[in-house]
Amino acid sequence: MAKKYETVLIEKSEGITWLIMNRPDKRNAMSPQLHLDMDDALDDLATDEETEILVLTGAGEEAFCAGQDIRLYFRGTEQDPKTRAKARRASNQWRWHRLSTFPKPTIAMVNGFCFGGGFTQVSACDFAIAADEAQFGLSEVNWGILPGGIVSWNVVQMMNFRDAMYYAMTGDTFDGKKAKEIGFVNLHFPKAKLKEETIKFAKKLQEKSPAALQYTKEAVRAVRFMNEPQAADYLNAKSDALKHNDKENSRQQGMKQFLDDKSYRPGLGHFKRQKAAAK
Repeated sequence: MAKKYETVLIEKSEGITWLIMNRPDKRNAMSPQLHLDMDDALDDLATDEETEILVLTGAGEEAFCAGQDIRLYFRGTEQDPKTRAKARRASNQWRWHRLSTFPKPTIAMVNGFCFGGGFTQVSACDFAIAADEAQFGLSEVNWGILPGGIVSWNVVQMMNFRDAMYYAMTGDTFDGKKAKEIGFVNLHFPKAKLKEETIKFAKKLQEKSPAALQYTKEAVRAVRFMNEPQAADYLNAKSDALKHNDKENSRQQGMKQFLDDKSYRPGLGHFKRQKAAAK
């Protein structure tokens, strides 16, 4: 049974776990308590056998995440350096380290407003799917501050440099369609179809080998900043580790379906995953 949290909801259905920032009255702005709750929840879910795919989203119809709660996170901890340090540590831990290294595929479902610090957890997820009507914005410049934490680093990883510079320096907003155009999200849909399409995409991932998905995401993230010889050595070692640790033996499944059964052809026939037998 999932833990109960003050600011986070966890819902599970058919291998898909919904991790929901739950402060809808504050547009799911991140308070110190939300950071602590999310950090603990992701730590638990990383080894949860029911979780095959993790979807991160915000509660309610209005917002994904409006960034840090300025009153509680900044002003509320000004005179309490211990609480400020604890919240800052949990904030960075869950929004980047736990999400970017989560062993299962992760999807950010951006259902509404996504501002400032909310960009980090979108960037940390493996995939992002947005509502057409979602509104994104780096509004820090309007407060006389810069996109801190690692937000500035996140946006130049996800967008091209000119777009990152434009939106960070103007504070202008953009919608889900534009987010796809500039490479910040993978897919966009009308809000009425967003959850349905997110589930459809999650089920597509569930047809793949869990081990292959995990090792692929780790490999793609790691080689991004390597030179060619480093990448070659790493990927060879990673491939050997995958063959050793894939309990479903999906390499042999794929070869059999392609060479013997003739049932799988890229673009023509689908790979049919055979799940490992329960012990």
